Amino acid sequence: MDEAIFFDTLREGLWAGAIISAPVLGVALVAGVAIGLFQALTSVQELTLTFVPKLAAMAVVFWASMGFMAGTLESFFRARLIPLIAGG
Repeated sequence: MDEAIFFDTLREGLWAGAIISAPVLGVALVAGVAIGLFQALTSVQELTLTFVPKLAAMAVVFWASMGFMAGTLESFFRARLIPLIAGG
């Protein structure tokens, strides 16, 4: 395998991973900022208050975007990895 093909495939795989993880990480960021702001405004310092709502929001977004994630991963495999494995 040529070195350029290897690095190009690696770059595309990392980009696919970033795109797949973006919805969940974005919701975690927004939920964390919102909960932190709520805690700062109300002076409530409860550790479970930060963990449980963020986890619930991430689970909901993960469930809602599973089709998008699977489609992105499948298109990466079909377009890039399967031809390399098959010898193309």
